[in-house]
Amino acid sequence: MATDTDSTRQRILEAAGNVFAKKGFDGATVRDICQLAGANVASVNYYFGDKRRLYVETVKWAHANRLEQFPLPHWSEGTPADARLRDFITVFLERLFYSTEQPWHCELMMRELAHPTEACEEVVRSFIREQFQLLQSILADLAPGEMPPLKRHLIVFGIVGQCLHYRIAEPVIRLLVPAEEFATYQVKLLADHITDWTLAALGRQPILPESYETVTAVAGNRIKGAASTRSEK
Repeated sequence: MATDTDSTRQRILEAAGNVFAKKGFDGATVRDICQLAGANVASVNYYFGDKRRLYVETVKWAHANRLEQFPLPHWSEGTPADARLRDFITVFLERLFYSTEQPWHCELMMRELAHPTEACEEVVRSFIREQFQLLQSILADLAPGEMPPLKRHLIVFGIVGQCLHYRIAEPVIRLLVPAEEFATYQVKLLADHITDWTLAALGRQPILPESYETVTAVAGNRIKGAASTRSEK
């Protein structure tokens, strides 16, 4: 059972997350956070030391909760590396796109990514490095022969960069493609595309595998159906 201390601390974290996500570290005030949390202003010093430490703990808490809400599957021994890669990318995209009861989680993490502070270092040390090493191990199982660390790192960053692109550059993407096409940019389509792109780069499959062609055909049918419905109105 949660104690009053735990409850107060969590209320402050929740309130801080909402305020920091909207206003950033500099724009947020301890008074605003405590007012939203229904806590005394002195509570921040008591539980966190100062506003800066509260910010760091809030970013870490948001990241930890996102991992908990969208965990990787428990792979059985012998699960093929390409299946693990597809699962990893799918879950990563889910963490970026899917809304939860605390939408500020992703907003705050995106803000920290755009304007990194000391919180970034702690998040990398506590959470991201482990994910980075896991993705490297999957690539090591996929790559034929010995892959130099530099090349492995660049491929990992290429995968992560593509996933982030569809979140960060969403306003630009909306302006570049038809609305009907953008509507098909769901997690499954993106995960299949990024996985196929990676496997093709590693020489594990053709550039346009059957699975990709199937997904593309389905997306094309959706676009045609939406266009037909609009023309009938």
